Amino acid sequence: MSLSTEHWQKITRGCAEIISEADLKTKLEKDRPLRIKLGVDPTAPDLHLGHLVVLRKLKTFQELGHQIEFIIGDFTARIGDPSGQSATRPPLQPQQVWEHAKTYQDQVFQVLDKEKTHVRFNSTWINALGMTGLLDLQRRASVAQMLQRADFSERYAEGRPISLLELVYPILQGYDSVAIQADLELGGTDQKFNLLMGREMQNDFHQEPQVVMMMPLLEGLDGVRKMSKSYANYVAFNDSAKDQFGKLMSVPDALMPKYFELLTDLDITPIKAMHPRDAKVLLAKTITAQFHGADAAEAQASEFDRVFSKKEIPEDIPEFRTFRGTHPLVDVLTTANMAPSKKEARRLLMQGAVEVDGKRMNEKDFLDLQAPALIQVGKRRFVRVVPT
Repeated sequence: MSLSTEHWQKITRGCAEIISEADLKTKLEKDRPLRIKLGVDPTAPDLHLGHLVVLRKLKTFQELGHQIEFIIGDFTARIGDPSGQSATRPPLQPQQVWEHAKTYQDQVFQVLDKEKTHVRFNSTWINALGMTGLLDLQRRASVAQMLQRADFSERYAEGRPISLLELVYPILQGYDSVAIQADLELGGTDQKFNLLMGREMQNDFHQEPQVVMMMPLLEGLDGVRKMSKSYANYVAFNDSAKDQFGKLMSVPDALMPKYFELLTDLDITPIKAMHPRDAKVLLAKTITAQFHGADAAEAQASEFDRVFSKKEIPEDIPEFRTFRGTHPLVDVLTTANMAPSKKEARRLLMQGAVEVDGKRMNEKDFLDLQAPALIQVGKRRFVRVVPT
């Protein structure tokens, strides 16, 4: 089938690297839908906007008529992907993997068309190999080849442990591509070694090698590290409309073009000329609408403007009840879930990010609770502490 310029631009929007573009064009011109693979290990319960980057690209291929093969690595998750790791991951129990896998399936179809997506579990074909088959896979790669990975070579040079299971991981992920005869595999730039292993494994099994398409890693709300629950800099699919909108309004100005390119279909050129605040509102509305609908996104935009532009207090403030008397403010922030730990509560107070009834507080202050008190943390988090 012919490949139009419009479709090619849509397919390649935001891509960091394609191996190779020529092979991809050849495959796209075949008279059949391509099998597009994405493999994910359910090592955590929630998806976030970092995952959305690749899922949106899958949706593009889906809209163009190609077959999506969504591989849940229920077997490989029990090993743990060593990509970017400085130490061996702790093993996950089967029950954890299955619980996470269920939430992945629930969330991924907020982006993809469920009726047009094949969901597969890689334990299906890996368990079927048996010991003889697994040993046969291992002979198809060498230790020297594995040590070409930057993370493995660094750990080996520094004398840090590398488990034999970690060396096996890329081989098993590569075999996923053989099992489903993938035409193209998507992943982040941190997955390059694993993705290329799929090509090599297919060659070894006399299959036409898959094309590898890599997407950039999305920096989180801190603007520095990749988006991750571990860094608490993420926007989750399951966040409320209020939290999604508010978090996106805190994205650093410098990341606006990247967020628009990777997370929306909007033309970036006019957005670059917009005031940063207006661009953030548009971004927040666009993404919040995707998960919660246009009405919810508009409501959050109005509420955000009312609270932060007009300096008004939100209408809906959660309450936290505790006994009347004097409390260390650090303890109140922690028990009211305004800070995940006392250490973080002290940091917020030292930074001047906490106000009680409009008065800025510090880490040594106490809350003399005789009447309800309004605590504000940062620009958008409020709680009303009520004595009992």
